[in-house]
Amino acid sequence: MKKTRQLWRNALLLLSFLSVFSFSTKSQDYSFKLEKPVSGSFVNYSGDNQHQSVGNKIDKPVRVLVTSNGKPMQGIPVKFSFLDVPEGSKSHYLIDSQVYTNANGIAENYLVLGEKAGDYEIIASVNSELIVYKLHARKSDWWLMLSIGLLGGLALFLFGMHLMGEGLQKSAGRNMRSILSTLTKNRFMGVGVGALVTTIIQSSSATTVMLVSFVNSGLMKFNRTIGVILGAAIGTTITAQLIAFKLTDYSLLFIAVGFSLQFFTKSDGLKSTGQAILGFGILFFGMEIMSESMSPLRFYEPFIESIVRLENPLLGVLAGAIFTALVQSSSAFIGIMIVISMQGLLSLEAAIPLVFGANIGTAVTAILASINTNVESKKVALAQTIIKISGVAIFVMWIPVFAEFIKGISPEVQSTDNLSKLSAEVPRQIANTHTVFNIVLTAIFLPIVGVYAKFIDRLLPSKIKEDKKMQTKFLDKQIVATPAIALNLAKQETVRMCNVVQDMVNDILLVFFLKDKKLLKEIKEKEELTDYLRTEINSYLINISQANIQKERAQEAFQIMYTIKEIEQIGDIVATNLGKEAEKWIESEAEFSEAGKKELVDYHLRAQKQISRAIEVFRDVNLKKALTMKEKFKKYSAMANTFDMSHYNRLFDQVGKSLESSKTHLELMGMFRAITNHATNIARLFLDQKEK
Repeated sequence: MKKTRQLWRNALLLLSFLSVFSFSTKSQDYSFKLEKPVSGSFVNYSGDNQHQSVGNKIDKPVRVLVTSNGKPMQGIPVKFSFLDVPEGSKSHYLIDSQVYTNANGIAENYLVLGEKAGDYEIIASVNSELIVYKLHARKSDWWLMLSIGLLGGLALFLFGMHLMGEGLQKSAGRNMRSILSTLTKNRFMGVGVGALVTTIIQSSSATTVMLVSFVNSGLMKFNRTIGVILGAAIGTTITAQLIAFKLTDYSLLFIAVGFSLQFFTKSDGLKSTGQAILGFGILFFGMEIMSESMSPLRFYEPFIESIVRLENPLLGVLAGAIFTALVQSSSAFIGIMIVISMQGLLSLEAAIPLVFGANIGTAVTAILASINTNVESKKVALAQTIIKISGVAIFVMWIPVFAEFIKGISPEVQSTDNLSKLSAEVPRQIANTHTVFNIVLTAIFLPIVGVYAKFIDRLLPSKIKEDKKMQTKFLDKQIVATPAIALNLAKQETVRMCNVVQDMVNDILLVFFLKDKKLLKEIKEKEELTDYLRTEINSYLINISQANIQKERAQEAFQIMYTIKEIEQIGDIVATNLGKEAEKWIESEAEFSEAGKKELVDYHLRAQKQISRAIEVFRDVNLKKALTMKEKFKKYSAMANTFDMSHYNRLFDQVGKSLESSKTHLELMGMFRAITNHATNIARLFLDQKEK
């Protein structure tokens, strides 16, 4: 079929040539030249490569410029005829078969497309000169199909980015806390860690939100976050560089490999790696769908004109900031820009302001995250916003120079077709613009981190009075989507709860020795705080567990829940059991014997030490300390029995104070033994899980 169509096409060209030759022998012997005219005021002035819906007249006329010796020729007849049409098309026709040139040497003609979608080729001829025009008939529902393809491709693109980030987080999850723990006062280390963490979680916005959370919870000082903010901005450019590699041809291969690793392997590490590769493939597959869907826009002039308007810096920056704020990801928006540029629809001059806007828009997420936080957290968002706006203010005045620099460091493609050249060069130029912009910002602000931090401190001075209401210190719901970090926050809050209960245990013996009602009231207030923290931490852990976490993360969540249970029971023993006994003791005239006091102090100290060890085991997963706790518990149990025997001996010897305090003495000793047992249970859990 293709060979037959080619034969007909060649025959039509031959007939056209013969008819032109016949015309030329009858007319004066002129040497004509046919060209497709151009105009600086009009896009696609010649009318070639127009796109129009089937069955409609083309929007612009097909224009032919006829010259002789470089001069426009008036009154020259130009013949128009069809060279090729889509198979089965019948209702196509030219408005005129012959048109005379005007005073500018231009002949204009219109074409009505047939009912079949595809390419329509026509010949314009004068004497022996021929020129071919191609016009494309698109389907009548092309806008619907474009919208479906664009939305579907965008959904796959964003889903792939999310899946890739989630897989990388799971793969690196076990190391995330150690990565974050390297945040020191060294600003260069901060930049490196910021870039690394952002590469793993695929979002500088998410990194900044984490910084807001860490500062809000007291895990990090504000002045140590500036280096991380600068590094996060560099880290987010890596995604754009990957996207610019145009790996769309291999997207299905990545999907196949990622799917196989995720669903046919048993190792959690390989499953996570597979998820990251699968997301990478889906990302590029979505890009391919978007790119193909947008191809009609290459010739849709209203869209082209709107893109040209974006070369206005203010419009471009505003559009980039708004769109990035809506999708809450500069990587996603710049990825979409790269897809558009792959169709040759975006020049570097139009893309640069959009990239600047995307960098401003990414700060919006941090601002939103800091709304209900303390002043220190708000400083993080403000610091990032000022850095981005300052950078844009510096660069926006030098866009032409900056564009030339980016072109100079980016690969150049040799092509006579401007559209093909744009589609080949601009994607990498956009990625390089994003990278260079953020590297230069880092070079500007990194040497003045200390001064800049003091400047932000002056803009947002810390409040003197702190809010005393009952609240969590470390938990942040915005981090739940990153289980490795969220569990770390839950663990920090649990350690805080352990410390509160430890204070209660420390103080309870003083209540009995000093008969201090005020101290007993403070213990009961702390017990209310531990109840509140228990509820909040458990709720937070449930939210984390709903994020489809790995087995290792689920085990860690269970360790936290179990520790909370044991610690809460210790708190209940102190506030409820011993609290009630203390109220009676305070009202009585009874006293402990000196020997009884010494035994209570001695065993109370053992209970305190066991709680301290339990906190260390839980916080650091110190299994060596856990084994020590089991050995100590046996020793302490034997010691408790010895002390009980001593107390009974004093009763037999009719020691007066021992007779008066016997019930309370035994109650205290029994409760201290129970406290020691609950603390040791934490160590037993970690040892049992290690064995399994």
